[in-house]
Amino acid sequence: MKIQQSVGPIAALVLMALASTADAQSWPAKPIRIISPYPPAGANDLLARIIAPKLSEQLGQPVVVENRAGATGNIGAELVAKAPADGYTLLMGQAGNLTINISLMAKIPFDPVRDFSPVTMVASTPNVLVVHPSLPVRTVKDLIALAKAKPGQINYATSGIGSPGHLAAELLNKSAGIRLVHIPYKGAAPALLDVVAGNAHLYFTSAVSAQPFIPSGRLRMVAVASAKRSPSLPEVPTVAEAGFPEFDVSSWWGVVAPASTPREVVMRLQTEIHRVIALPEIRAKLAEQGLDIATNTPEQFAAYIKSETAKWAKLIREVGVKPE
Repeated sequence: MKIQQSVGPIAALVLMALASTADAQSWPAKPIRIISPYPPAGANDLLARIIAPKLSEQLGQPVVVENRAGATGNIGAELVAKAPADGYTLLMGQAGNLTINISLMAKIPFDPVRDFSPVTMVASTPNVLVVHPSLPVRTVKDLIALAKAKPGQINYATSGIGSPGHLAAELLNKSAGIRLVHIPYKGAAPALLDVVAGNAHLYFTSAVSAQPFIPSGRLRMVAVASAKRSPSLPEVPTVAEAGFPEFDVSSWWGVVAPASTPREVVMRLQTEIHRVIALPEIRAKLAEQGLDIATNTPEQFAAYIKSETAKWAKLIREVGVKPE
């Protein structure tokens, strides 16, 4: 008589768990991809390419950066969200596709909270409030007073509806009870250049973009939009210091993996990325780009993504921001 052996459902789960543990312990055994969901030469792409070579050295496997741009970062993010949860496909994400787009767009093909395993933040840069020098404004309080004296007459440029600069200005409108008028442009460069030319009054933009126009006086930097003063701009006050303690609009970037990536792999990635960021030559490269170091734990990063998602959802709902 032949005895048939079968594996029950509980035993099958145990075997799957053991196999997953073995895979995690042997990770990495092949090349790793970092998906940059924006075009080459931007900050997202730059960060990934600064980190990748050293990360490759430390892990002993090639780390390749792939640009999968489109749909304001959603195409690349979707690719990673639907990739195998094995630690070989990572996303260099940022505020837009991890916290803002889900509230701004009617439908996106992934859930930034549910579909990713956060690894660590990498860097941040403050958004700064800059004005054309013809505007009689040197502080945030000056701007608020002028806007109240001339309601609807002061405008602000942005790189598009729903961009961080748009949300920053609308947050200031809401917080200060003023009405700055929105002028959306098709991209950051034309928005910035129109403020430099005096065709728009002010702009919330990255410090990196604004800096070339400050020494010559073609733009005046009024404040940084982060919660605390930036290490790269310690002399510039924050919007929060003008009486708005919850005002915090920073550009930031971080690495996430597909949801359910083994814990051992996530922690190894976090450790190795932190080691890369701590290298003097890497810190120097980031500083040259006006980027501040912003590393944290997977748990802290997950909590930050959730809190930022809730913050922007509330603001977008309250001010009625709609996509183009």
